[in-house]
Amino acid sequence: MKKINLTGRVWLKTANVMTKRIKHFFLLLVSILLVCSLIIIAYVEQWRETEAGIVPVKTAVLLHAVNQNLVSADTKAPKIFTRSGTPPYNRETIHIPMSDGEDIPIRIYEPKAEGPHPIILYYHGGAFMEGYGNIDTHDNIVRALASRTGSVVISVDYRLAPEYIYPTAVKDSYEALLWAVENAAAFHGDPTKLAVVGDSSGGNVATAVTMMARDQKGPEITAQTLFYPLTTFKDIAFSSRETYDSGYYLLSRSVMEMAREHYTPNEEMWNLPYASPLHADSLKNLPAALVITAEFDPLRDEGEAYGKRLAESGVPVKAIRYNGVMHGFVSFYEVMDRGNYALNEAVSYLNEAFLGGNENRQYNFIIYDNYPTIEALKERGEAYAIGGYLLGKQVVSAFSSWYHHAGIFGNE
Repeated sequence: MKKINLTGRVWLKTANVMTKRIKHFFLLLVSILLVCSLIIIAYVEQWRETEAGIVPVKTAVLLHAVNQNLVSADTKAPKIFTRSGTPPYNRETIHIPMSDGEDIPIRIYEPKAEGPHPIILYYHGGAFMEGYGNIDTHDNIVRALASRTGSVVISVDYRLAPEYIYPTAVKDSYEALLWAVENAAAFHGDPTKLAVVGDSSGGNVATAVTMMARDQKGPEITAQTLFYPLTTFKDIAFSSRETYDSGYYLLSRSVMEMAREHYTPNEEMWNLPYASPLHADSLKNLPAALVITAEFDPLRDEGEAYGKRLAESGVPVKAIRYNGVMHGFVSFYEVMDRGNYALNEAVSYLNEAFLGGNENRQYNFIIYDNYPTIEALKERGEAYAIGGYLLGKQVVSAFSSWYHHAGIFGNE
C-alpha cells in the first residue's frame, strides 16, 4: 500500500511539473507572438509615412511590397483572396487582321449563358510601351468584368512603342471595335450594345476610340469607362503630377516622359485629339462616361479635368475619386476593398447603360472617402497579416544573402 501511495505521489508531482512547463511554454509562446505582432504593427505603421503624407494601412503595405520588389504590380493575389469555381465564360485568344496587313491578338471572354450579350472592348494600361502591360497583366480585371457584367469582353492587345508609335495603338483598337461588330454573331454578341473600358494609357486609347467612332460615323458606342486615364501629353502643371510623380505611387514622371518620348516622339503629336483628348476641339456627341480616379496618382487631375470637359460638352458624366489609393488600384481589387468598389461601380454603370440608363445623368463628381468601421478594421487586420508575411520574406531574404556572403555555401 505504501508503495502504491509513493508511486501515486511521484506521478502527481511529475504531472504538476509537466503542467507548469506547459503553462510556461504557452506563456512564452503568447509573449513571442505578442512581441512579433507589435513589431509588425510598428513596421507597418511606419510604412504609412510616405513622401507625400500618410496613406491608409492597406495602401501602405502594397506600396511597400511593390517598391521593395517583394511583389510586382501584376503579381497574382493569394488564393485566400480569390474566388474559386468554374467561371461563367469561355476564354479564347485569337488573332485578327489589321488594315496594314499585320494582325494582333485579342482575347474573347464569351458567357456560357445563352445570348446575345452586350460587348465590352477592354484596352489595357502600361504606358503604351512593350514590357509594361498587355492582355495577360490585366487579365484579372477583364475576368472580373466578364463574370460580373455577363457581357462578352474582348481584351485588345494593340501594338506598342517603341516599335509602333502613335497612332498605331489607336488604329488597332478602333479596328478591333469594327471587327467585334462585324463578327458579333460568332461569339453571341449584341452589336447594338457596345462599351469601351480602359485603364491608364488604355483609358487614353478608349477615349480615342470613342472619338474615332464619332468622327468616322462608325459603330454607336453606348458607354465608356475610364480608370485613371492619361488625357494629355502636354507639360501642364497639374498638382497631382507634381505631388505623386516620384514613382512610389506606382507611376513616375520618368515613365510618363519615356512613354511620351517613345509613343509620341514628335511634339506635334501632343496636340492631336486622339493623343491628348483633353485638348480636343470638340468632345460633343460622345458616349456617356464613368471616370474613376485615385487620390495618390499623378494622372488624377487630368482625368478629372477630362471628365469635366466632357460634361461641359453635354456628355453625361459620373466621376468618382477614390481617396486613400494609388494609380492602378483597380488591379489590386482582390486584396483592396476600394479597388473592388471601383470595379463594382464600373459593372453597375455598364449594366445600367446597356439597359438604357445614364443618358440623362447630369455631371456628378464624387469623392469616395467613407469606409464603415467594421470594413476599416478588416482592412487593417489583413494589412497587418500581409505586412507580417512581407517582413518574414525580407528577413529570410536578408539571412540567405548573409549566409551566402559568409561563405557557408562554399566558393563557386
